[in-house]
Amino acid sequence: MLDTVCEKRPASAHVIVVGNEKGGSGKSTVALHVAVGLLKAGQRVATIDLDARQQSLTRYFKNRRAWAVHSGLDLELPVRFCIEHGRTMQIADNEAFECQRFIEAAAALHRSVDFIIIDTPGTDSYLSRLAHSTADTLITPMNDSLVDFDVLGFVEPATYAVTGVAHYAAMVREARRKRRQLDGREIDWILVRNRRTGLASRNTQVITGCLRELSLKLGFRAIDGFIERSIYREFFLRGVTALDPSASSEFGTRKSPGRIAALEEVKSLLDQLKLPLDEQARRRAANRAEWSRQAGEPLQEDELFTA
Repeated sequence: MLDTVCEKRPASAHVIVVGNEKGGSGKSTVALHVAVGLLKAGQRVATIDLDARQQSLTRYFKNRRAWAVHSGLDLELPVRFCIEHGRTMQIADNEAFECQRFIEAAAALHRSVDFIIIDTPGTDSYLSRLAHSTADTLITPMNDSLVDFDVLGFVEPATYAVTGVAHYAAMVREARRKRRQLDGREIDWILVRNRRTGLASRNTQVITGCLRELSLKLGFRAIDGFIERSIYREFFLRGVTALDPSASSEFGTRKSPGRIAALEEVKSLLDQLKLPLDEQARRRAANRAEWSRQAGEPLQEDELFTA
């Protein structure tokens, strides 16, 4: 089935999968900020939400669209898909139904966007494994704790040595192997460390050592993510992000230290991802921003995706 999906996926789009089988690691928050960051860089972006039950990313963008209409703010929006779950009593039939919807979503985006961002649920499923195999960039957010590390590797309690590869990491390793066999491409796997504590803390030192040791076996790179800040949760209701210039006015007239720090964290994350951006996209962003300024009104969604 992977070969069918790869044939249908847009050849010109870079696919970013945000995945982890540990819930509460910040997948949807990271996916949202990456999507908005790419839109602000002039990229044409689509999102595919595979978590049809919770739909955090889908609801986030619905909130963003509603708030843009209510406030008159120019808030960029991607093309959005949410894959419906199969509802029959047969697992094979449900998997076939979901896979077909996934293929149809990829085909609908054929050469029309620059990036596809896929947000996956915090559970193992056939569709989630399939999505991981289609990634060009795989982003795995994790809370900076041994509880979250447990889906990646096993740790010896006395020495903190990594003794084995856990279930999620094993699934990713298999997905990467299949991808190499299919088209020879390597998935860039990035571990994003969220909710980090102080640099000198014992926990941080242990996690840093474990990640370094496991990365030698699995070939991922670890980068800094988001510190625990209430402002990330406050953003959800109106669908705004740390990157939106208007975000400070929604929660006060001044830019709070927390909001300024969140903005720097997001900008740092986007830089560390090293995604393929081009000069043409940056020119598109500048031209659209200038048009919006002169027109004095927000861009419409169909205009956002006109090359």
